[in-house]
Amino acid sequence: MSTTAWVVLGVALALGVWAVSVYNRLAQLRNRIANAFGQIDVQLKRRYDLVPNLVEVARGYLAHEAATLEAVIKARGQAVDAAGAARATPANAQALGALAAAEGVLGTSLGRLMVVAEAYPELKADATMQSLSEELTSTENRLGFARQAYNDQVLEFNDRAARFPDLIVARLLGFSVQPMLESTRSQEERMAPQVKF
Repeated sequence: MSTTAWVVLGVALALGVWAVSVYNRLAQLRNRIANAFGQIDVQLKRRYDLVPNLVEVARGYLAHEAATLEAVIKARGQAVDAAGAARATPANAQALGALAAAEGVLGTSLGRLMVVAEAYPELKADATMQSLSEELTSTENRLGFARQAYNDQVLEFNDRAARFPDLIVARLLGFSVQPMLESTRSQEERMAPQVKF
């Protein structure tokens, strides 16, 4: 075998090792994103399980606030559906956007419920309501941390997949840019709920 053939073989071998290394790193980062989404999913389920109990406790005190309670239940149902779709295709930007929108609506509805509950001292003093409110607050905090961890993993993956020369392997093997989680894109949903009496 000639020297040229050995050089070509050596370069091809080095490129192959490099491509395998980049592929393995991108696959590892993609798995970390899936794991981070799994942590969000666990906290979302915890939140969805708390909401019906919260509404049932509040229902006895908020007889004149049926629309508020129904809005929470409806928003929870939509969020559960959106979470199921996102769980099925976690890399789908549209599914994640729908989940973020549904979560925004649920968060707004829960915020309104809590503001309304403040106006009912007996409900506010109810031990079960206090316990559920604390659980909900704790879950919201955990969700915030899980979302941050997810976005950190997505940022690392996207940075790696966009960096030259790794982007060559990423594009050739179908590693596409992953969407970040946003709380909401709606300016209306970013506003704090206001209740007028």
